[in-house]
Amino acid sequence: MKQLACLLSMTAVVLSPSVTAESRRSDVVDDAVITEQRLNLKKNTQSKGFGPQSPRNIDSLLGNNQIVFAAAPAYNEMHLCNIHFHKSAEHAGGQYAKYAGNGDGNGYQTGYVYSGKLTQGEILTVSREICPGKHGSLQSGDTIEVHYVHSSAQVKPGPTLGACLSDSIKNPQLRVEAQVVVLVNDSSAMNFMVLTKLGQKNTFYQALNIPDNTGTPIVYSGSTTGPGYNEVGSPFQVTWSVRPNVAKVNIETVGKWCEENVFNENHAHGVRNLVMNTDLLSPIEQ
Repeated sequence: MKQLACLLSMTAVVLSPSVTAESRRSDVVDDAVITEQRLNLKKNTQSKGFGPQSPRNIDSLLGNNQIVFAAAPAYNEMHLCNIHFHKSAEHAGGQYAKYAGNGDGNGYQTGYVYSGKLTQGEILTVSREICPGKHGSLQSGDTIEVHYVHSSAQVKPGPTLGACLSDSIKNPQLRVEAQVVVLVNDSSAMNFMVLTKLGQKNTFYQALNIPDNTGTPIVYSGSTTGPGYNEVGSPFQVTWSVRPNVAKVNIETVGKWCEENVFNENHAHGVRNLVMNTDLLSPIEQ
């Protein structure tokens, strides 16, 4: 159980505005580093029976992976077990198709960001650090991808993806409802505390206010994510439901959530390289 929880934690393992432009540039790796990571992922998964991987471009339906598993139930028929977020979006497409750059090669300063435009007021710098971590803090205008993780096991919300497992069921079905968020300096924007409010409905633990107005979710078969899987395959099967449109959220409310929540989440996690090898992607049916 502990070993499995440790493996799962790789999936949830941002530069602060105070970081200088010079240090920001020095942390960015060349294209050759990302190419090598992709080649290693191919080598380490080829002909080894790995199922479809995540994240992916949700605008593309292409996929050649032949491993099939049953789709998890609807999220309101499962227990919400964890909420965490990544900086930037791990998935690409929809309203977040702009590449943030290669980053540091370890999942930071990379991913995908909101493709639209924000007002000067929305990107006005906040005066305090929001969700600070060793890779920096969040700032107005940043994009994050929020993962509402659900499990078929009889569990309750808690820290890390280990909270999605139980001693009674060590291979539960997993489902992630993903919502990409743009952080804005606007008190009238959506409140992250509301979006992450927990409760029980029909005996299931739930996040009661997952957005339902950000487009029809793209549902596909994939895996757990996080930069720990940049060069190796994830062995976990996950049903993904990814909304194509962003939600604008008041950055101050994200900071408040980071200060105290049942998940012990206090910073943004890194992102896995977008999976582009179609042999590692499931075909999406519409």
